[in-house]
Amino acid sequence: MEDWQSPVVSTVTPQTALTVAAAPQTESPPVVDTATASPTIITTETATTNASVFPNADDYQWTLITSGLKRPVDIQSANDGSGRLFIIEKYGVIRVYENGQLLTAPFLDITDRVNDSGNEMGLLGFAFHPDYEQNGYFYVNYTGDGGDTRISRFEASGNSADSSSEKILLVIAQPYPNHNGGAVAFGPDGNLYLALGDGGLAGDPHKNGQNTTSLLGKILRIDVDNGDPYLIPSDNPFGNEVWAYGLRNPWRISFDRVTGDLWIGDVGQGDWEEIDYLSAGSAGGANFGWSIMEGSYGYDGAAQPGMLLPAVEYSHNEGGCSVTGGYVYRGAMSEWNGIYLYADYCLGTVWGLILSDGQWQSQVLFETGVTITTFGQDESGEIYLASDSGNIYHLTKK
Repeated sequence: MEDWQSPVVSTVTPQTALTVAAAPQTESPPVVDTATASPTIITTETATTNASVFPNADDYQWTLITSGLKRPVDIQSANDGSGRLFIIEKYGVIRVYENGQLLTAPFLDITDRVNDSGNEMGLLGFAFHPDYEQNGYFYVNYTGDGGDTRISRFEASGNSADSSSEKILLVIAQPYPNHNGGAVAFGPDGNLYLALGDGGLAGDPHKNGQNTTSLLGKILRIDVDNGDPYLIPSDNPFGNEVWAYGLRNPWRISFDRVTGDLWIGDVGQGDWEEIDYLSAGSAGGANFGWSIMEGSYGYDGAAQPGMLLPAVEYSHNEGGCSVTGGYVYRGAMSEWNGIYLYADYCLGTVWGLILSDGQWQSQVLFETGVTITTFGQDESGEIYLASDSGNIYHLTKK
């Protein structure tokens, strides 16, 4: 097995954004929160020891648990004690996996409003509200009329969501049908984080990645518990929804459920795929470099200080084509504890990533032979992955 490793990168102040024209972005302008208190970051749940070496992957396997899905692209848990997994089918349906069975009846069907006419379009991501057991709210990211991104809230009870309960929070104009991002995740501060690509075509032609007035090429952060349709947290760095910028097409983001650290898989242009990392408690305004940088290399210009370089990157020369971001393992197999798992869509390779002796260490762990569209994590911290062919697999011991 080959190893990829990148040097430790210190966190520095992001550089000033380029000045470019902004595109129309939102409907229903939100209220800006004027409160001064910073969010509380949950840094630990229990005393945890992270792995300092990788387990012998030959002792483990990806076990098929269900099949027959149509282009699954996200796997989520409601964290409500039910043990259910919820799986997005890209054309506009969310399915329920419960007690070892994939239920026939959909949890949510919004095919009537989802536009999946492009390969990177469709129902792309969702997350349950932290108080889902009480309020029944969950949030989705999909492309609708004209290919524009919609962030919406729905309500559900049991194994059925009310498709007529949609409340559209945010509409973001998409100039092209690709690079839509799509991940939705609640952070440990209770805010909703949204991953948006740069809007498409090669090379970020509108230079959205470095334009902090555009919502494209960003991680957005909004408070869905206040305001109508939401509040912009007062400590967002640019007075708008933008929390971090300089991203090309972040395909899957996740928070470590123990530390609160943010992990981002950002799909590269023609040469480099990358995993980006932002530690819990980091101030907003991190700049991950695109399109000045592709990975740790210059793209629109020379490598520059003031940008966060990847925790790890790998090149297309090694056979990869598109990174799939994953999760930090927090399940029952203690030898995996704290290992971040990520993959490449074309290769089917699954890597592990840890910080050991002050250095990022990345190692090939599995060659699955499948096109990996997403990972998932259940309420116990166990890890799953989905293939574009419609199968769902669970990481287990042999």
